[in-house]
Amino acid sequence: MINDKRKCQLKVLGVVPYQVAWEWQRSLVDILKHNPNEPDTLLLLEHPPVYTLGQGADKKFLKFDPNNSAETVVQIERGGEVTYHCPGQLVGYPILNLHYYRQDLHWYLRQLEEVIIQTVGAFGLQGDRVAGMTGVWIGDAKVAAIGIKVSRWITMHGFALNVCPDLSGFQKIVPCGIADKPVTSLAQFVPDITVEAVREQLIQSFADVFQVEFDQLNPFIYSADEN
Repeated sequence: MINDKRKCQLKVLGVVPYQVAWEWQRSLVDILKHNPNEPDTLLLLEHPPVYTLGQGADKKFLKFDPNNSAETVVQIERGGEVTYHCPGQLVGYPILNLHYYRQDLHWYLRQLEEVIIQTVGAFGLQGDRVAGMTGVWIGDAKVAAIGIKVSRWITMHGFALNVCPDLSGFQKIVPCGIADKPVTSLAQFVPDITVEAVREQLIQSFADVFQVEFDQLNPFIYSADEN
């Protein structure tokens, strides 16, 4: 069961290249595997344009040839099909030790959905689940994708919430392998919405849903000079 107020580091980042954030995740997972009493971490960031495919994803859902295209495509170890990341999309990577919560992947996925549902609800929008699918929808359009990897009950990867991105990149794929449901963003319902405002609300929703206590906010803007 959830312990009261487990400690969690909060890392608020800028626009970070996908490969860099991927390495950060793996490093944090390794720390928790070897030091289970270390605090959990939530990374909140955005990515430059990139397509990612889950471990068993089918490349037929790409509408372009990844071997003959300027698009950046990365195959990773999360579950799920192809998705798209770009600025204006709030991406969250929780690195959590589920031994301190609940060792149940379905429970964890539903908790991530609940974080998104509570977050969009604060802006007057009704986020919904769709039976048999993972993610959050507004009406019949998907607003948040979720894909995770769990190893020894330590989580990585996470969710991508479309706040105010350029959605045109989704036209080059069948998002999450779902052909009959469009993709939407919060900006289509709340035109002046910002990533910063949504991020602030999501931090509160995440703390409430997972019953964690965040450390002091640690903003950090990635610089290519540091890599």
